[in-house]
Amino acid sequence: MTFVSSTKDTEKLTFTLVTEFAAAPARVWQVWEDPRQLERWWGPPSWPATFATHSFAPGGRCHYYMTGPDGTTAHGWWEIKSMDAPHRLEIEDGFANEDGSPTDPEDSTSFVVTFEDLGPGTRMTTVSRFRSLEQLERMAAMGMEEGMREASGQIDALLAEDAPERNRAGEPAAG
Repeated sequence: MTFVSSTKDTEKLTFTLVTEFAAAPARVWQVWEDPRQLERWWGPPSWPATFATHSFAPGGRCHYYMTGPDGTTAHGWWEIKSMDAPHRLEIEDGFANEDGSPTDPEDSTSFVVTFEDLGPGTRMTTVSRFRSLEQLERMAAMGMEEGMREASGQIDALLAEDAPERNRAGEPAAG
């Protein structure tokens, strides 16, 4: 992964993370679509995710939990608001109870992920939108920026699993 930028905008109540990957948009889309792949990168390495439910379609809901180093779990929920595979994904996101129900539906955020074809790779831009400055600052204090960077940094390992073998010159190896 190539980290491009991260920006917190307190006027627009957004946090934007831009990363680039050496894979086509359709392949990067799969790391969101497949819950087993999603589990391998959603959440920082020290807080791996488990998706108990994953209905990846407009109107679909997902329930996941991340497990910390001491065994503590933090539950979350998503509602898929819209999608245009493999170009754009919009999700409402929030904290959840153990059964996946929202702890406070009014404390949700939303994020839009876009996948831009760069020819040899993909630029993935994630824009998180907050309801208030207090909510944005609380999420920032919880380590959202660092967590998103660490989580996104795990995507390369998934993409490399199906990349063709390369010789020393960087060209596909003869099969």
